[in-house]
Amino acid sequence: MDEASLLAGLEGVSQQPQSGSVWMRPVEAIAAALLTAIIGLLLAGVISRYVFSLPIVWIDEVASISFLWLAMLGAAMAVDRGEHLRLTLFVGMLPERVQAFCNTAAMLLVALFLGVMLRPAYEYAIEESYITSAALNIPMSFRAAALPVGVGLMLVMALANALRGSTLKRIVVSVVVIAAVTGLLWLIGPSLKQLGNWNIPIFLVGFVALFLVLGVPIAFCFGLSTLAFLSFTTSVPVFVMIGRMDEGMSSIILLSVPIFVLLGCVLDATGMGKAIVEVLASLLGHVRAGMSYVLLGSMFLVSGISGSKVSDMATVAPALFPEMKRRGHKPPEMIALLATGAAMAETVPPSIVLIVLGSAAGVSIAGLFTSGFAIAMVLLLILAILARWKSRHESMAGVKRASLPMIKKAFLVAAPALVLPFIIRTAVGEGIATATEVSTIAVLYAMIIGATLYGGIKLSKLYSMLVETAALSGAILMILGAASAMAWALTQTGFAAQLVASVQELPGGWMTFMGVTIIIFMVLGCVLEGLPAIVLMAPIMFPVARSLGINDIHYSMVVVTAMNIGLMTPPIGIGFYIACKIGNVSPDAAMKAIWPYIGALMIGLLVIAAVPYFSTVFL
Repeated sequence: MDEASLLAGLEGVSQQPQSGSVWMRPVEAIAAALLTAIIGLLLAGVISRYVFSLPIVWIDEVASISFLWLAMLGAAMAVDRGEHLRLTLFVGMLPERVQAFCNTAAMLLVALFLGVMLRPAYEYAIEESYITSAALNIPMSFRAAALPVGVGLMLVMALANALRGSTLKRIVVSVVVIAAVTGLLWLIGPSLKQLGNWNIPIFLVGFVALFLVLGVPIAFCFGLSTLAFLSFTTSVPVFVMIGRMDEGMSSIILLSVPIFVLLGCVLDATGMGKAIVEVLASLLGHVRAGMSYVLLGSMFLVSGISGSKVSDMATVAPALFPEMKRRGHKPPEMIALLATGAAMAETVPPSIVLIVLGSAAGVSIAGLFTSGFAIAMVLLLILAILARWKSRHESMAGVKRASLPMIKKAFLVAAPALVLPFIIRTAVGEGIATATEVSTIAVLYAMIIGATLYGGIKLSKLYSMLVETAALSGAILMILGAASAMAWALTQTGFAAQLVASVQELPGGWMTFMGVTIIIFMVLGCVLEGLPAIVLMAPIMFPVARSLGINDIHYSMVVVTAMNIGLMTPPIGIGFYIACKIGNVSPDAAMKAIWPYIGALMIGLLVIAAVPYFSTVFL
């Protein structure tokens, strides 16, 4: 179950992963081969360096070239499959005819952005041909050519999706409306330039909100708004935007993102996550609130392997909910615990959010991974206390302690899976390997253990997982690229410097700034989901935090925790709807039950924000 399909549908409701168009099959095969090659190259680099003490200097360069091609081809596959993340909560409230118009207009807006960016992408690739790579001594156009190819493929797929199932009248009306608005902006362009930084709330806030409401995929909300901002209010050429997008989606640190996504797929397919759930159930299932403890502990440990909230919830819920229902737990309470447990576990490494934050804000990944465990433990303890109080009337009739042989058997089955999160944390935290290198080792370990002890994965299933991983990674990286371009546009206006000056004048110093941070990231977590919020705001907020003397790791933990509370907070938080879908519970019923758990997480967040010790004790 992949994160894109779960985050894509109406009100965040999941859809099954869609198969791509027939004419995209060659692209899917190339993307799967690129992902396999990246993993192979990185593994070869780790082995040559640590086993043979013989570093291969060109591996990182080849991996970087392959990574950009994977990102752009994956983004095109995501357009084809309809797997780019978007918010359809508001569109879903409209009448069907208006929904259909919005869907057509959204895809035509995507096509407009891609059509405008195609020529700059081509020119960027030509410019890169004059630069030679350091190790392979080849023109960098071999790498940069991925941009026009990917943009071109996305354009074709966006137009095909817009035309598919749309009437001629709807298409014509959409084109006329888009052309009219574009023409109006061009006419009033001179007046807009005179507004100065007032254009920021108009374009980089208002337009993003408008596109989100229309159901435009999040990556293209950022892209369209930044394109309009640069085109109508500044003299900056659009060509610059392509360079910012390239920089945002191709950092070497981000190489671990698709590999950890693949790791989550491997764990789902092999049942390693389920084995962890079962061993915890055998240890704690007989005590009052035991199944709640098992759910929280499973989220904590499984998150330490998969790095994905969706994979965590999809692994844990089916294994525990039947027994919890038998003991008298109400389904809305179970959903509330599942959703807030996922928010708690977001800082447990290998968290993709922490990896992206480290890349965007220049913070040590090892430090984030080390601190993430301690922060998750604080939140775990608070949720466990609330769960114990909530379970005071739990029915324990017929509940028996698991026998010692059963516990031993469950532990033996789960032991190889239980080792994995500690391998990941230790290798990164102790500086033995980078997050990227550890991700490849973890995938290899999971594949070998899964094949030998958990039944393995069929080749057809493995190929499907590679394709799904490429599409999801492309969608994620496209968001990061577009958000990076918007963040760059924000910083060029001088807004960041003005924000620093304004915040430093606030009464209360760093504590007031922490309060502002919590509000900002909770709101952004509700609307945007984690990754775009981080890439957009980190370049602005972290310099302010540093100017106030706040430790980077401490601030990072507050940011991620606030963002994930927002993600699980109804009525907008997308993660809340994912949990409801996985548990097959009405959002209306679960909404009433989740507030005490959100309150518990807020208490934990305030403690974490006020006491830096929790974030820095193990550094």
